[in-house]
Amino acid sequence: MLKHDWSRFTGTSIGSYVGLVPSEYSSGASRVQGSITKTGDGHARMLLVEAAWHHQKPYRPGKAMRERWDLAPAAARARGDAGNRRLHARWVRFNERGKWHVIANVAVARELAGWCWSLAVMPDEPLDLLVAS
Repeated sequence: MLKHDWSRFTGTSIGSYVGLVPSEYSSGASRVQGSITKTGDGHARMLLVEAAWHHQKPYRPGKAMRERWDLAPAAARARGDAGNRRLHARWVRFNERGKWHVIANVAVARELAGWCWSLAVMPDEPLDLLVAS
């Protein structure tokens, strides 16, 4: 497993590292937000955006996923399940507000980046057990 210095990020700064935050032009009292900045790691951004689309539909783990869960520690199972349900709930709220799907997807991808960061900074033992399975 590769070791990286994840401590230089926070749950909110990881989104700007992969370019999933809106650009901004501010002058005086005016503040205009534009499209996402697309700075940083483009491959990671693409993976997060593609993964975010999978949370649009209700979360129902299949047979293969349940078999993988049986190999993972209970804490990892609970955290993964809660994260998937939370990301789908974000999609539902965006749909209720009438947001465009592509904009909602980028927002979900930004939250997914923060969730992945939180997994990366977890203590080594639970994460090593999760990666081994």
